[in-house]
Amino acid sequence: MTKITTSLPALLLALCLHGTPAQAQLPRTFVSATGDDSNSCGRLTPCRTLAGAYTKTNAGGEINMLDPAGYGTLTITHSISIVNDGVGSAGILVPAGGPTNGIGIVINAGPDDEINLRGLMIEGTGVGLTGIRFTGGKSLTIQNCVIRNMISDGIEFYPNGASKLSMSDCFVMNNGFKGVSVSHLGTARVIATFNRVESSNNASDGFDISGAVDATATKSVAAGNGNDGIAAWGNSGPVKVTVVDSVSVYNNRNGIFAHRDSRVRVGGTTVTGNDSGWTTSSGAIIETYGDNFVHGNAAGEDPMTPISPK
Repeated sequence: MTKITTSLPALLLALCLHGTPAQAQLPRTFVSATGDDSNSCGRLTPCRTLAGAYTKTNAGGEINMLDPAGYGTLTITHSISIVNDGVGSAGILVPAGGPTNGIGIVINAGPDDEINLRGLMIEGTGVGLTGIRFTGGKSLTIQNCVIRNMISDGIEFYPNGASKLSMSDCFVMNNGFKGVSVSHLGTARVIATFNRVESSNNASDGFDISGAVDATATKSVAAGNGNDGIAAWGNSGPVKVTVVDSVSVYNNRNGIFAHRDSRVRVGGTTVTGNDSGWTTSSGAIIETYGDNFVHGNAAGEDPMTPISPK
Protein backbone atom coordinates (compact mmCIF):
# COMPACT_ATOMS: atom_id res chain seq x y z
CA MET A 1 0.00 0.00 0.00
CA THR A 2 1.29 3.42 -0.96
CA LYS A 3 0.89 6.09 1.66
CA ILE A 4 -0.04 9.57 0.33
CA THR A 5 0.44 12.55 2.59
CA THR A 6 -0.80 16.12 2.05
CA SER A 7 0.13 19.03 4.22
CA LEU A 8 -2.77 20.61 6.08
CA PRO A 9 -2.12 24.19 4.76
CA ALA A 10 -2.08 22.97 1.16
CA LEU A 11 -5.30 21.02 1.67
CA LEU A 12 -7.07 24.02 3.20
CA LEU A 13 -5.89 26.27 0.36
CA ALA A 14 -7.23 23.86 -2.25
CA LEU A 15 -10.58 23.64 -0.53
CA CYS A 16 -10.84 27.42 -0.29
CA LEU A 17 -10.01 27.93 -3.96
CA HIS A 18 -12.48 25.28 -5.01
CA GLY A 19 -15.24 26.74 -2.85
CA THR A 20 -14.88 30.43 -3.85
CA PRO A 21 -17.54 31.31 -6.45
CA ALA A 22 -16.98 33.93 -9.15
CA GLN A 23 -18.61 37.34 -8.70
CA ALA A 24 -22.18 36.97 -9.96
CA GLN A 25 -23.45 39.39 -12.59
CA LEU A 26 -26.93 40.84 -12.46
CA PRO A 27 -29.39 41.68 -15.25
CA ARG A 28 -30.12 45.02 -13.53
CA THR A 29 -27.70 47.00 -11.41
CA PHE A 30 -27.79 50.35 -9.61
CA VAL A 31 -25.47 53.28 -8.91
CA SER A 32 -25.82 55.88 -6.17
CA ALA A 33 -23.93 58.87 -4.81
CA THR A 34 -23.56 56.91 -1.56
CA GLY A 35 -22.68 53.61 -3.26
CA ASP A 36 -19.44 51.67 -3.28
CA ASP A 37 -17.91 49.76 -6.20
CA SER A 38 -17.07 46.89 -3.85
CA ASN A 39 -20.81 46.27 -3.47
CA SER A 40 -22.86 43.84 -5.54
CA CYS A 41 -24.60 46.78 -7.32
CA GLY A 42 -28.04 45.46 -6.37
CA ARG A 43 -30.88 47.81 -5.43
CA LEU A 44 -29.97 47.87 -1.74
CA THR A 45 -26.20 47.68 -2.26
CA PRO A 46 -25.50 50.04 -5.18
CA CYS A 47 -22.16 50.82 -6.77
CA ARG A 48 -20.64 54.30 -6.96
CA THR A 49 -19.59 54.49 -10.64
CA LEU A 50 -20.86 53.36 -14.01
CA ALA A 51 -17.58 51.55 -14.61
CA GLY A 52 -18.01 49.62 -11.36
CA ALA A 53 -21.60 48.66 -12.19
CA TYR A 54 -20.79 47.76 -15.80
CA THR A 55 -18.47 44.93 -14.72
CA LYS A 56 -21.30 43.47 -12.61
CA THR A 57 -24.06 43.76 -15.21
CA ASN A 58 -24.95 41.03 -17.69
CA ALA A 59 -24.47 41.82 -21.37
CA GLY A 60 -27.79 43.22 -22.50
CA GLY A 61 -28.62 44.30 -18.97
CA GLU A 62 -29.44 47.69 -17.46
CA ILE A 63 -27.71 50.14 -15.12
CA ASN A 64 -30.08 52.43 -13.19
CA MET A 65 -29.26 55.69 -11.40
CA LEU A 66 -30.80 56.16 -7.96
CA ASP A 67 -30.00 59.82 -7.26
CA PRO A 68 -28.29 62.91 -8.72
CA ALA A 69 -24.51 62.58 -9.02
CA GLY A 70 -21.62 62.30 -11.42
CA TYR A 71 -20.94 58.62 -12.07
CA GLY A 72 -17.66 58.68 -13.96
CA THR A 73 -16.66 57.93 -17.53
CA LEU A 74 -17.28 54.55 -19.15
CA THR A 75 -16.06 52.32 -21.98
CA ILE A 76 -18.78 50.05 -23.43
CA THR A 77 -17.93 46.87 -25.35
CA HIS A 78 -21.24 44.98 -25.28
CA SER A 79 -25.00 45.60 -25.23
CA ILE A 80 -26.14 47.70 -22.26
CA SER A 81 -28.77 50.23 -21.22
CA ILE A 82 -27.95 53.12 -18.88
CA VAL A 83 -31.05 54.75 -17.45
CA ASN A 84 -31.98 57.77 -15.36
CA ASP A 85 -35.75 57.95 -15.18
CA GLY A 86 -36.31 61.17 -13.27
CA VAL A 87 -33.90 61.26 -10.33
CA GLY A 88 -32.50 64.67 -11.34
CA SER A 89 -29.19 65.69 -12.87
CA ALA A 90 -27.32 62.41 -13.08
CA GLY A 91 -24.68 61.32 -15.54
CA ILE A 92 -21.05 62.11 -16.26
CA LEU A 93 -18.78 65.02 -15.44
CA VAL A 94 -16.16 64.55 -18.17
CA PRO A 95 -12.55 65.16 -17.02
CA ALA A 96 -9.68 66.39 -19.17
CA GLY A 97 -8.09 62.92 -19.30
CA GLY A 98 -8.76 59.86 -17.19
CA PRO A 99 -9.28 56.26 -18.34
CA THR A 100 -11.26 57.32 -21.44
CA ASN A 101 -8.91 60.17 -22.43
CA GLY A 102 -11.41 62.95 -21.88
CA ILE A 103 -14.42 61.22 -23.47
CA GLY A 104 -17.56 60.73 -21.41
CA ILE A 105 -18.73 57.44 -22.95
CA VAL A 106 -16.65 55.41 -25.42
CA ILE A 107 -18.60 52.74 -27.32
CA ASN A 108 -16.71 50.09 -29.26
CA ALA A 109 -19.04 47.10 -29.24
CA GLY A 110 -19.74 44.16 -31.54
CA PRO A 111 -21.86 44.14 -34.71
CA ASP A 112 -24.91 42.71 -32.88
CA ASP A 113 -24.69 44.91 -29.77
CA GLU A 114 -27.35 47.50 -28.94
CA ILE A 115 -26.60 50.42 -26.61
CA ASN A 116 -29.27 52.59 -25.01
CA LEU A 117 -28.68 55.81 -23.06
CA ARG A 118 -31.54 57.64 -21.36
CA GLY A 119 -31.83 60.64 -19.09
CA LEU A 120 -28.11 61.46 -18.85
CA MET A 121 -26.39 64.79 -18.31
CA ILE A 122 -22.93 64.63 -19.90
CA GLU A 123 -21.12 67.81 -18.87
CA GLY A 124 -17.69 68.85 -20.16
CA THR A 125 -17.22 72.07 -18.12
CA GLY A 126 -14.87 73.29 -20.86
CA VAL A 127 -12.22 70.62 -20.14
CA GLY A 128 -13.78 67.35 -21.34
CA LEU A 129 -12.93 66.47 -24.94
CA THR A 130 -16.04 64.71 -26.29
CA GLY A 131 -19.34 63.64 -24.75
CA ILE A 132 -20.01 60.36 -26.59
CA ARG A 133 -17.82 58.57 -29.15
CA PHE A 134 -19.26 55.54 -30.97
CA THR A 135 -17.03 53.40 -33.20
CA GLY A 136 -18.73 49.99 -33.17
CA GLY A 137 -22.10 48.39 -32.48
CA LYS A 138 -25.41 47.52 -34.12
CA SER A 139 -27.21 50.59 -32.78
CA LEU A 140 -27.05 53.53 -30.39
CA THR A 141 -30.21 55.07 -28.97
CA ILE A 142 -29.91 58.36 -27.06
CA GLN A 143 -33.05 59.65 -25.38
CA ASN A 144 -33.73 62.64 -23.14
CA CYS A 145 -30.04 63.51 -22.73
CA VAL A 146 -28.03 66.74 -22.49
CA ILE A 147 -24.45 66.87 -23.85
CA ARG A 148 -22.70 70.21 -23.48
CA ASN A 149 -19.56 72.27 -22.90
CA MET A 150 -17.03 69.90 -24.50
CA ILE A 151 -13.87 71.34 -26.00
CA SER A 152 -14.42 69.28 -29.17
CA ASP A 153 -17.63 67.50 -30.32
CA GLY A 154 -20.73 66.72 -28.33
CA ILE A 155 -21.41 63.40 -30.09
CA GLU A 156 -19.21 61.49 -32.56
CA PHE A 157 -20.95 58.60 -34.31
CA TYR A 158 -18.26 56.94 -36.42
CA PRO A 159 -19.31 53.28 -36.91
CA ASN A 160 -16.95 50.77 -38.45
CA GLY A 161 -19.82 48.96 -40.20
CA ALA A 162 -23.60 48.95 -40.63
CA SER A 163 -25.21 50.74 -37.72
CA LYS A 164 -28.06 53.00 -36.60
CA LEU A 165 -28.15 56.14 -34.49
CA SER A 166 -31.47 57.25 -33.03
CA MET A 167 -31.72 60.47 -30.98
CA SER A 168 -34.85 61.96 -29.45
CA ASP A 169 -35.64 64.71 -26.94
CA CYS A 170 -31.99 65.75 -26.58
CA PHE A 171 -30.00 68.97 -26.28
CA VAL A 172 -26.42 69.23 -27.63
CA MET A 173 -24.99 72.68 -27.01
CA ASN A 174 -22.07 74.98 -26.31
CA ASN A 175 -19.42 72.58 -27.59
CA GLY A 176 -16.06 73.76 -28.90
CA PHE A 177 -16.41 72.16 -32.33
CA LYS A 178 -19.41 70.21 -33.67
CA GLY A 179 -22.63 69.39 -31.88
CA VAL A 180 -23.49 66.06 -33.56
CA SER A 181 -21.02 64.52 -36.02
CA VAL A 182 -21.97 61.40 -38.02
CA SER A 183 -19.45 59.93 -40.45
CA HIS A 184 -19.01 56.59 -42.21
CA LEU A 185 -16.22 55.86 -44.67
CA GLY A 186 -17.34 52.41 -45.81
CA THR A 187 -20.18 51.10 -47.97
CA ALA A 188 -22.30 49.48 -45.23
CA ARG A 189 -25.68 51.09 -44.53
CA VAL A 190 -25.62 53.69 -41.76
CA ILE A 191 -28.84 55.39 -40.70
CA ALA A 192 -29.22 58.38 -38.36
CA THR A 193 -32.56 59.77 -37.15
CA PHE A 194 -33.12 62.90 -35.07
CA ASN A 195 -36.50 63.64 -33.52
CA ARG A 196 -36.89 66.67 -31.24
CA VAL A 197 -33.13 67.21 -31.05
CA GLU A 198 -31.65 70.68 -30.59
CA SER A 199 -28.02 71.30 -31.51
CA SER A 200 -27.20 74.91 -30.73
CA ASN A 201 -24.40 77.37 -29.99
CA ASN A 202 -21.64 75.00 -31.07
CA ALA A 203 -18.47 76.59 -32.46
CA SER A 204 -18.73 74.75 -35.80
CA ASP A 205 -21.68 72.73 -37.19
CA GLY A 206 -24.88 71.81 -35.41
CA PHE A 207 -25.46 68.57 -37.35
CA ASP A 208 -22.53 67.38 -39.49
CA ILE A 209 -23.20 64.36 -41.74
CA SER A 210 -20.53 62.89 -44.01
CA GLY A 211 -19.86 59.73 -45.98
CA ALA A 212 -22.35 56.97 -46.79
CA VAL A 213 -25.09 58.00 -44.35
CA ASP A 214 -28.86 58.35 -44.63
CA ALA A 215 -30.00 60.92 -42.07
CA THR A 216 -33.45 62.30 -41.24
CA ALA A 217 -34.41 65.14 -38.91
CA THR A 218 -37.91 65.94 -37.68
CA LYS A 219 -39.15 68.54 -35.16
CA SER A 220 -35.53 69.51 -34.48
CA VAL A 221 -33.50 72.74 -34.14
CA ALA A 222 -30.09 73.87 -35.40
CA ALA A 223 -29.47 77.36 -34.04
CA GLY A 224 -26.65 79.76 -33.25
CA ASN A 225 -23.87 77.53 -34.55
CA GLY A 226 -20.64 79.16 -35.69
CA ASN A 227 -20.56 77.44 -39.07
CA ASP A 228 -23.41 75.37 -40.58
CA GLY A 229 -26.68 74.54 -38.91
CA ILE A 230 -26.94 71.34 -40.98
CA ALA A 231 -24.04 70.18 -43.17
CA ALA A 232 -23.91 67.24 -45.60
CA TRP A 233 -20.48 66.25 -46.87
CA GLY A 234 -20.12 63.78 -49.75
CA ASN A 235 -16.34 63.51 -49.54
CA SER A 236 -16.17 59.76 -48.97
CA GLY A 237 -19.45 58.41 -50.32
CA PRO A 238 -22.98 59.51 -51.16
CA VAL A 239 -24.78 61.13 -48.25
CA LYS A 240 -28.52 61.74 -48.15
CA VAL A 241 -30.12 64.05 -45.61
CA THR A 242 -33.85 64.59 -45.36
CA VAL A 243 -34.96 67.55 -43.25
CA VAL A 244 -38.72 67.45 -42.82
CA ASP A 245 -41.61 68.31 -40.51
CA SER A 246 -41.15 71.36 -38.31
CA VAL A 247 -37.35 71.70 -38.39
CA SER A 248 -35.96 75.16 -37.51
CA VAL A 249 -32.58 76.34 -38.79
CA TYR A 250 -31.75 79.85 -37.63
CA ASN A 251 -28.98 82.25 -36.60
CA ASN A 252 -26.15 80.10 -37.99
CA ARG A 253 -23.41 81.33 -40.30
CA ASN A 254 -24.90 79.07 -42.96
CA GLY A 255 -28.27 77.43 -42.50
CA ILE A 256 -27.99 74.32 -44.70
CA PHE A 257 -24.85 73.31 -46.59
CA ALA A 258 -24.41 70.45 -49.08
CA HIS A 259 -21.14 69.36 -50.71
CA ARG A 260 -20.29 67.05 -53.61
CA ASP A 261 -22.05 63.62 -53.51
CA SER A 262 -24.76 64.77 -51.14
CA ARG A 263 -28.48 65.31 -51.61
CA VAL A 264 -30.54 67.23 -49.06
CA ARG A 265 -34.33 67.23 -49.24
CA VAL A 266 -36.14 69.91 -47.26
CA GLY A 267 -39.82 70.05 -46.29
CA GLY A 268 -41.82 71.78 -43.57
CA THR A 269 -38.70 73.65 -42.48
CA THR A 270 -37.99 77.22 -41.38
CA VAL A 271 -34.62 78.68 -42.43
CA THR A 272 -34.21 82.23 -41.17
CA GLY A 273 -31.77 84.67 -39.60
CA ASN A 274 -28.69 82.96 -41.05
CA ASP A 275 -25.84 84.74 -42.81
CA SER A 276 -26.72 82.48 -45.73
CA GLY A 277 -29.92 80.44 -45.87
CA TRP A 278 -28.52 77.57 -47.90
CA THR A 279 -25.44 76.79 -50.01
CA THR A 280 -24.22 73.99 -52.28
CA SER A 281 -20.79 73.22 -53.69
CA SER A 282 -19.16 70.76 -56.13
CA GLY A 283 -22.42 69.51 -57.61
CA ALA A 284 -24.39 68.79 -54.45
CA ILE A 285 -28.18 69.17 -54.57
CA ILE A 286 -30.67 70.74 -52.16
CA GLU A 287 -34.30 69.95 -53.06
CA THR A 288 -37.55 71.32 -51.70
CA TYR A 289 -41.02 69.86 -51.25
CA GLY A 290 -42.30 73.41 -51.64
CA ASP A 291 -43.63 73.99 -48.11
CA ASN A 292 -40.65 75.68 -46.45
CA PHE A 293 -40.19 79.15 -45.01
CA VAL A 294 -36.84 80.50 -46.24
CA HIS A 295 -36.73 84.18 -45.48
CA GLY A 296 -34.87 86.78 -43.42
CA ASN A 297 -31.41 85.46 -44.24
CA ALA A 298 -28.64 87.86 -45.31
CA ALA A 299 -28.05 85.77 -48.47
CA GLY A 300 -28.66 82.30 -49.90
CA GLU A 301 -32.37 82.50 -50.60
CA ASP A 302 -32.39 81.43 -54.24
CA PRO A 303 -35.11 78.90 -55.12
CA MET A 304 -34.20 75.29 -54.27
CA THR A 305 -34.72 72.51 -56.79
CA PRO A 306 -38.42 71.51 -56.54
CA ILE A 307 -39.50 67.89 -56.09
CA SER A 308 -42.95 66.39 -55.71
CA PRO A 309 -44.01 65.13 -52.28
CA LYS A 310 -46.04 62.43 -54.06
